[in-house]
Amino acid sequence: MGKFAFIIHPLGGKADVARKYKLARYLPERWVDQLVKLIPPQVVSHITGVTGADGATAEGWFVGCPLTPRQFLELPEEYVLAKVSRAARIAQDTGARIVGLGAYTSVVGDAGVTVAKNVEIAVTTGNTYTVATAMEGTLQAGALMGIAPEQARAAVVGAAGSIGRVCSHLMAETAASLTLVGRDRQKLEAVREEIGRDTVTVSTDPLQALPQADLVITVTSAVDTVIEPEYLKPGAVVCDVARPRDVSRAVAERRPDVLVIEGGVVQVPGPVDFGMDFGFPPGTAYACMAETMLLALEERYECFSLGRELEVEKVREIRRLAQKHGFRLAGFRSFERAVTPEQIERTREAAAQARRAGTKAG
Repeated sequence: MGKFAFIIHPLGGKADVARKYKLARYLPERWVDQLVKLIPPQVVSHITGVTGADGATAEGWFVGCPLTPRQFLELPEEYVLAKVSRAARIAQDTGARIVGLGAYTSVVGDAGVTVAKNVEIAVTTGNTYTVATAMEGTLQAGALMGIAPEQARAAVVGAAGSIGRVCSHLMAETAASLTLVGRDRQKLEAVREEIGRDTVTVSTDPLQALPQADLVITVTSAVDTVIEPEYLKPGAVVCDVARPRDVSRAVAERRPDVLVIEGGVVQVPGPVDFGMDFGFPPGTAYACMAETMLLALEERYECFSLGRELEVEKVREIRRLAQKHGFRLAGFRSFERAVTPEQIERTREAAAQARRAGTKAG
């Protein structure tokens, strides 16, 4: 039986902390932040029932690393890395042979390299399978919205980051044109030169770049939302891979003509029991979690995704492993709710109306 662990932390501040510590729901936000900082890493739950299509099995553990997204960014890096490394050592002590880094634990510092040096087991960020599912989900949702990728304008927000960079390489092979969006033009230009296609441009202004895009993948490490309702084209598909999310909830409220999906939501094979509620339907998980499970099922205890340089070929490899073991996209979700075929049809109709209104206004 494969053995894995995955490090989690509260993404939604007070609401997430209250899932584990009910007292938090009665405290002011600033008190909750201080409480979280004082709590040591610990095993949160035991994961059972992960069973691949070939009969391979795995068990694992969620290990909590209590820090909020803002604390990951604002506290001294040495302090944060020490806390993540402590969580990884707890994972090692449970018997895990590989540990996955979730959300901001995979972003801080050198994206897992230091953590891997501090333990005797393999470490992975899960970012490779996150890329694979983001691409698959975006293209599937685009097809349902009537978008042919070979004719589409695409954009990747956060294109200079580890996930965004590989998404950009893959999207450049697929879409008619691609805009790389981010804050640092020099880093964006470096990614554009790597890709080496005339159809790729860069922009540091999402308000300028996104209204032209049919397909958008957004994967920044921002604490606050970066995509607002006025940024998006009628009929666009936006795959939000970031946690916390990049897309403002106002988009769902004010733009019925845009389809926003959450990236990286995967159906895990077998009668899986995560031992806790992290806000997903039963049997589903983030793709970064699923990558750790896949490697445990394969008993490939290696640092598969580590650091900021992901590999396109590894994206194809993890996709093959997912197919082998029966991992698949878990439908579409948007702002914690399942996206139904009826909703997609309403979005298509609203987009058609918005385009007609725009034509008349023009």
